[in-house]
Amino acid sequence: MPGENGWLAVFRTLQEAFGPQEWWPAQSPFEVMVGAILTQNTAWRNVEKAIANLRAADILSVAAILTLPEGDLAELLRPSGFYRIKTGRLLALCRFLTARGVDAAPEQLARQAAVPALRRDLLAVHGVGEETADSILLYALDLPVMVVDAYTRRIGSRLGLLEDHLSYIEVQAAIEAELEPGDVAVRNALHALLVSLGKDYCRPRPRCNTCPLNMRCAYAAGQQCRPRQPEQP
Repeated sequence: MPGENGWLAVFRTLQEAFGPQEWWPAQSPFEVMVGAILTQNTAWRNVEKAIANLRAADILSVAAILTLPEGDLAELLRPSGFYRIKTGRLLALCRFLTARGVDAAPEQLARQAAVPALRRDLLAVHGVGEETADSILLYALDLPVMVVDAYTRRIGSRLGLLEDHLSYIEVQAAIEAELEPGDVAVRNALHALLVSLGKDYCRPRPRCNTCPLNMRCAYAAGQQCRPRQPEQP
């Protein structure tokens, strides 16, 4: 059964191994949205530097960002990499929130439509792809949407839970099928735990011998790497 060997089992094992992840680190829903844009194609430590710049300049709000000269905003975002591109994308998101009338309280976007419609509208914003849209829905708007990223795909493939050719939506649907509808907390925690596993263990060159999932991992069992031995009773 999927619950015994699938994503919920992965969730329980990682939760026991790693504990609460407290993700997404942010002081407001809008800061989550900003981070979702800035984290594209960069490490989180670079995002933190850019957000610290925005906070120091006291412009972590939709209105403040839209009133700042674009060149000044770009300089503040420089640590995040591809900062000119991300400046345009962040401005597009801020204009979208303003057009929806939620610029003062972006979290109110969650009340305007059902999840599929909100997701479709976010995907229409310049620079917002599927992972970014779903990160906003889950972490900023507290809606039950599973986020899929490169870690999810790599881990799922190595565990034998995902086929490599699946699209984003197909991967998402495969995981969602095992989760309780409406359970935001599990989706939040599962994604955060997979990120932690992918960063520290399930790397392109994996550290299988100490990975908490290696006893259930098809990749490790195939002897591509040496699995951890079970403890003797």
